[in-house]
Amino acid sequence: MVSPGYLAFHADPKKPDQPLPANACDAHCHVFGPQAVYPFAPSSTYEPVDAGKEILFQRHQFLGVDRAVVVQASCHGTDNSAMLDALKSGGDRYKGIAIVADDVDHKSLDEMNEAGVRGVRFNFVKRLGGGKPPEYYRTILEKIRRYDWHVVVYFDSEDIVSLAPFLQEIPCQVVIDHMGRVPVEQGTGGHAYRLLHNLLVNDDRFWVKISCAERLSASGPPYADVDPIAVDLLATVPERILWGTDWPHPNMKSHMPDDGQLVDRIMTICANTALQQRVLVENPARLYGF
Repeated sequence: MVSPGYLAFHADPKKPDQPLPANACDAHCHVFGPQAVYPFAPSSTYEPVDAGKEILFQRHQFLGVDRAVVVQASCHGTDNSAMLDALKSGGDRYKGIAIVADDVDHKSLDEMNEAGVRGVRFNFVKRLGGGKPPEYYRTILEKIRRYDWHVVVYFDSEDIVSLAPFLQEIPCQVVIDHMGRVPVEQGTGGHAYRLLHNLLVNDDRFWVKISCAERLSASGPPYADVDPIAVDLLATVPERILWGTDWPHPNMKSHMPDDGQLVDRIMTICANTALQQRVLVENPARLYGF
């Protein structure tokens, strides 16, 4: 039974108005199930619609996405089987981000690395069951030290102050999901955005994803009210910006975004071909080793 009120992904997205550049990367997408093959974790706070690798591959082909990063989601917990299966089927065009527990062994990590995993995700969002003690994450960081991996962090904007000291002690590169979920209605002068901005400009280990405009927007499609934040990030650290669809958009209740429209948005705010090439091709290739 799918969690009540959650919408299924858009079945008939529009074709993007402008083609993505060759080797464009969707740096944040998921696979869910199918549940009959890859059950959802008992600890999950939600149960999404099945959205397996075949549908993801079809969606990327339709949008013109040549590369992608499949991010493990909390509904599968630390069982990365569905994500790893997608990487094996996707070949060199697909990389992954895992969720692991502090007792993960090096044999499992070696297998993930071989399959194309290039980092781990730390979820601090409390409503999604996130937020472990710092020592839990430090244990994981020590175990992944031998790999050329980075850490992806997901948090609510109000937690950035309390999290910042821990984030700054992470010894590898850190990718902040979904623009730090800053309140876009406060604009670039908002307190949460200034804290995010300061992290990025003061430490070149920090990256940020321009993603999830559909979650941050107050005005709805085409999410133009998110543009000032995204444009300022692009102007600030263009060499450390990634873009992702967040397909299949878990936990959406008010509306389901059109992925073709999301492609239109990133192509619009990346105002020239050089910036499009940097954000969609060069940056993810450098970070993920495509």
